[in-house]
Amino acid sequence: MSHFEARKIHGADRVRVALTGECDLRSRDEMTATLLEAVRASEMVIVDLAGVRFLDSSGLHALVTAHHAALERAGSLYVVNTTGTVATVLEITGVLELLRDPTQAVDGAAAGPDQPA
Repeated sequence: MSHFEARKIHGADRVRVALTGECDLRSRDEMTATLLEAVRASEMVIVDLAGVRFLDSSGLHALVTAHHAALERAGSLYVVNTTGTVATVLEITGVLELLRDPTQAVDGAAAGPDQPA
């Protein structure tokens, strides 16, 4: 059975969502709901993927869905701390480029505001 956890950390001007475990079909609904709640709560959402071991098309779909919801609200959603196979999946699919914070320097696959919210 896959393990998944999503924690929201509210800051002054953003919500940071720390994901851990496996972002797959089993966790898709919880992941999507958490990200959409964060998008409704703040104009800026930072999704920390440091604890994610596995990401499939369901996880990609949740990220892109939340990204589009943020854009509809004139907000933004970025990913940070992408590493290993998760970074590879994001990069190959073009989702990393879509969700990379354009104001931050790129260091390998990781990009974005890494300071805690």
